[in-house]
Amino acid sequence: MVEVSIIIPNYNHAPYLKQRLDTVLAQTFQDFEVIILDDCSTDNSKEVIAEYADHPKISHVIFNTSNSGSPFLQWEKGINLATGRYVWIAESDDWCEPSLLQDLVEGIRKDDDCVLSYCQMYYINGDNKIKWQSSHKFLSEIVDSGPFIRDYLAVKVSIYNASMAIFRRDKFKNVSRDFTTYKFSGDRLFWIQIAMQGKTHISGKVLNYFRKHDRDVSGKAYATGLNFIEEFNIIDWMYKTQLIDDSIYAKAFKKQYKEYWAVRNTIDPVNRHQIRHLFNHPLSSNANKLRFLPSAIWKAFKNKN
Repeated sequence: MVEVSIIIPNYNHAPYLKQRLDTVLAQTFQDFEVIILDDCSTDNSKEVIAEYADHPKISHVIFNTSNSGSPFLQWEKGINLATGRYVWIAESDDWCEPSLLQDLVEGIRKDDDCVLSYCQMYYINGDNKIKWQSSHKFLSEIVDSGPFIRDYLAVKVSIYNASMAIFRRDKFKNVSRDFTTYKFSGDRLFWIQIAMQGKTHISGKVLNYFRKHDRDVSGKAYATGLNFIEEFNIIDWMYKTQLIDDSIYAKAFKKQYKEYWAVRNTIDPVNRHQIRHLFNHPLSSNANKLRFLPSAIWKAFKNKN
């Protein structure tokens, strides 16, 4: 059995696939298998993947005959095929430093209770320019489950994309399939349910390159407002399951509202109505909009409902 199963889910990322595959295969930590899943791409992804199909590290190449409709269904398919102790979901449009896997495996091995390990990332635009980067105050730190969820997944989400993290495969059996029903935020729900089961190792090293471009899923979600609906569902779920208290719920609520207000006029009208309903019915009384909204904005919001 290999130590790490690397899952590369792809949909129409042909321009980025070679760099992704080359940086995966060039890792200094070499005890891994690679599982490539193509979700019925309409570009020349199949031709690019075919160039690597016979590589000895690649255990599976699967081409869907119809699009699954969700990247998280592809995650599930890949994890079910995996044989490694750990799983790395390496998004097909990202790339990384050769030491990424070595660093994350060494980190997760530091504590038997560790279930998750992630590094920092550069946020890259379509022109390969670094727009910003994530950071952590320690070069390496292990954080207990409760504090990690509260401080790194409840209000802000510090695992910006799957390519920067590995997790223990045996913990997947305790993750509900609910994450596969999401179009945008299923990864956040996934990481929370993994992190609930043990400690998390955080590396302060910047080893992942997170590419944002006009072909990615999140751009479409932001345009429709679907991200707000899904994020609120997760925040409400965390509160109902007592992963967060009233004060954290209020902070998460406030963050979502401020982000929504900035883009409210560009969101699909149907989704906008649903989002307003969610804002008007918080689960915690601490999430009172009057506490943090200027009165003029609050009045304008109320007048539209």
